Amino acid sequence: MKLLAFDTSTETLSIALARGAGLPVLERTGPGGAQASAALIPAIEELLGQAGLPLEALDAIAFGHGPGSFTGLRTAAAVAQGLGFGAGVPVLPIGTLLAVAEEAHGLSGVTRVVAMLDARMDEVYFAAYERLGEAWVMRAPPALGRPEDAQVPPGWCIAGNVLELHRARLPAAALQVAALPTARALLRLAPAALADGRSHEAAQALPLYIRDKVAQTTEERAAERARKDLRRAAAESS
Repeated sequence: MKLLAFDTSTETLSIALARGAGLPVLERTGPGGAQASAALIPAIEELLGQAGLPLEALDAIAFGHGPGSFTGLRTAAAVAQGLGFGAGVPVLPIGTLLAVAEEAHGLSGVTRVVAMLDARMDEVYFAAYERLGEAWVMRAPPALGRPEDAQVPPGWCIAGNVLELHRARLPAAALQVAALPTARALLRLAPAALADGRSHEAAQALPLYIRDKVAQTTEERAAERARKDLRRAAAESS
């Protein structure tokens, strides 16, 4: 299967190209964030040129559709749409937190993962996944909150890019694996997603946003934190 995958949801740009059975995967990494919008297409063109593979030969274009950086998600979705339209290739949106779980599994073999990505504003994106055989089952859907809001059952692993930033606020007893939503992880997830019929036409290559409003004032962020603290206190006292 010939697949292109890329993720721009974090501060690291990740691209990978699967050329078919028996051939090694080609990869590129670089700075993400604002720089990804300028670097992504040239890097994809370089990979395809190195492989001698036209876009039209791809079976699908997989991309990390979120949650993650607002600008990064828009970049990934726009590029997936453009390439899909131009080549007539289906697009395959894959959750970035699921990709974190898959990357952690590839790095350490863990099968129960609470995946976390930094959301800035003193918050994280998180979701829980359990691997049964060769498939992942979502146990808790993607959500946004403070690091301590994520429930980590005993025996589960915490994986993501939040460990150094929020380590003191995470359960100390939990196994921790530093992991990103890499394009290689997306490639490993893509065949099952295709088999499940989750590919779309290019126009449906849309980002997944968890935060309702991306640009908030300092006062709005403080008010939202206060509301969350009140809800937490009410829940603990009930």
